[in-house]
Amino acid sequence: MKIADIQTFCVPPRWIFIRVETDDGFVGWGESIVPKRVNAVIGAIRDLAKLIKGEDPRKIEDIWQRLYRGGFFRGGPILMTALAGIEHSLWDIKGKYYGMPVYEFFGGEVREKVRAYAWVGGDRPANIVEHARQRVRQGFTAIKMNATEELHFIDSFSKIESVVERVASIREEFGTDLGIAVDFHGRVHRAMAKVLIKELEPYRLMWIEEPLLSEHNDALPSILRETSTPIATGERLYNRWDFKQVFESRIVDIIQPDVSFTGIYEMEKLARMAEAYDVLLAPHCPNGPISLAASLQIDMCVSNVVMQEQSLGIHYNTGYNGLEQGEMYDYLVDSTELEIKDGFLYPPKGLGLGISINEDLVRDRDHRWDLRDNIWRNKDGTLAEW
Repeated sequence: MKIADIQTFCVPPRWIFIRVETDDGFVGWGESIVPKRVNAVIGAIRDLAKLIKGEDPRKIEDIWQRLYRGGFFRGGPILMTALAGIEHSLWDIKGKYYGMPVYEFFGGEVREKVRAYAWVGGDRPANIVEHARQRVRQGFTAIKMNATEELHFIDSFSKIESVVERVASIREEFGTDLGIAVDFHGRVHRAMAKVLIKELEPYRLMWIEEPLLSEHNDALPSILRETSTPIATGERLYNRWDFKQVFESRIVDIIQPDVSFTGIYEMEKLARMAEAYDVLLAPHCPNGPISLAASLQIDMCVSNVVMQEQSLGIHYNTGYNGLEQGEMYDYLVDSTELEIKDGFLYPPKGLGLGISINEDLVRDRDHRWDLRDNIWRNKDGTLAEW
């Protein structure tokens, strides 16, 4: 069996799908991300694809090592998401070839289902309690919200108060049974992060996410020693070498790698490393159905997974930044393959990644978009993290 063809598709709302076909007719699907750099991602996928046509798709680790190490310059979001999307496709093919889901290659099921959480609000949160009510009616028992809008290095305490008020309003409405995670999104600088973390302490959060930008992970111990709130990070880290310092800091409780950066096998390796440090895994996935299906393969075979992110109803899917609307279930032949029941996701029952992609619809909606950067500025005109 040889890799015969690799194609890419850009579909609404902002998803990059990869289709790999073998010379004997097996087809696998993968998903890459970084939609604001779509031309760079597609170019990287095509560069990597040229190197593996004619190769045996079952030799996944060898292909991963070659594509990661062979070009001398390695890592980073563009190369890693291109590699990850191709790698998903190869696992999908391998599972179909051997007649089993991907998680069986990593020791088989350790759970029947995994708890899922849903987003409320967006970058400009409004009516957040009503949005939380909608999520609870949908069966979710955990939600995540962005913390702040623009926040300067040192900013008004009123912005801190507005975050606390939003969290408090949800706690008052639902009590402590509803899990709440607050995502700082790397937009809170060190001086203000110390203040905000302290003010949020009484609200018993599930976790605080990306309290600092990933390039400042070395500063986490200096601001987090006094908090009892669990700390999560990792969506902008790409492999085990990036996560080394996070583990060694002994300060992070939950890692959040994205399978569309790490690939499936690398995420499994990260999960085992995390377990040795008594650290949990909550895979990052505000992405499309293929990325979620790939994440679920690891969720099912790793015991230290605590929760799974998913994109149903997320603000990115509703015509974000001028793009067409799209939803997770649009591209599935059978939407029940990724159905959320009572706040839980279940393992897809099919072979490989376990889902069937509606290829006709993918081809029909395929077009390259022009997704612009979010540019946020502080009142003094300086660029703000978003």
